[in-house]
Amino acid sequence: MTRQSGSTHPPERIAVLQWAASIGAVTAEALAERDDCTVACARARLLAAERRRLLCRRRPLTGQPTLYSVTPAGMRAAGLRGLEPCRISAANAAHAIACAGAAAALERCYPGHRVLGERELRRDEREHGCALASAHMGVGQRGGRLLHRPDLVLWPRDAADGPPVAVEVELTRKAPRRLASICRAWARCRCVAGVIYLAAPDVQSPLERAIEQAHAGERIVALPLDVLSRRRGAPGAIESTVAVGP
Repeated sequence: MTRQSGSTHPPERIAVLQWAASIGAVTAEALAERDDCTVACARARLLAAERRRLLCRRRPLTGQPTLYSVTPAGMRAAGLRGLEPCRISAANAAHAIACAGAAAALERCYPGHRVLGERELRRDEREHGCALASAHMGVGQRGGRLLHRPDLVLWPRDAADGPPVAVEVELTRKAPRRLASICRAWARCRCVAGVIYLAAPDVQSPLERAIEQAHAGERIVALPLDVLSRRRGAPGAIESTVAVGP
């Protein structure tokens, strides 16, 4: 992502806009974890950007954090290209909150990596014309390849550190056949070092069964959704996955 020259906004605001645009939507709680500041401070920064119409806020779920997404004006102010504003609804809010929290925790725990969201990955793959961190699911009706993109990508800042790691945030159960087919696709995928599933409690057991059914245990690891917040750095989680890359 690029920044327009001559922007009148401070660099820290531009950085927040770029991060929010990549992930889709962020929360004050996630920004506080990412930038190691208080939630009140993070919320003040987000509200300041909202007052300038660079962000819009939505809170479709009672008792859950407010989500902030980048407006078209925010996209222009930050010099962002190829990314459309994210639309938040009650249907996708819980997943957006979880992805923002996971992205922030991954950036904090693994400073040698950059976290990309599905939206930024989609844009980059469209521009490159090939899969960069997505699994092939077969051939579509029009003959094109069907891709399954991860929610997040943990991308090494140094290319010498190897391929990226795909991260899936799984909150709800998928149909067993569908989940197993995705696991098989990830097992075949060689553009990523491995896959980490961050799963809600009632999802982890079905997910582990699907991984076993797909014989994908050497390529996929399933972890509790809150593992990064419970264990700072989640020792061994990423490293064990990267070690079984292609």
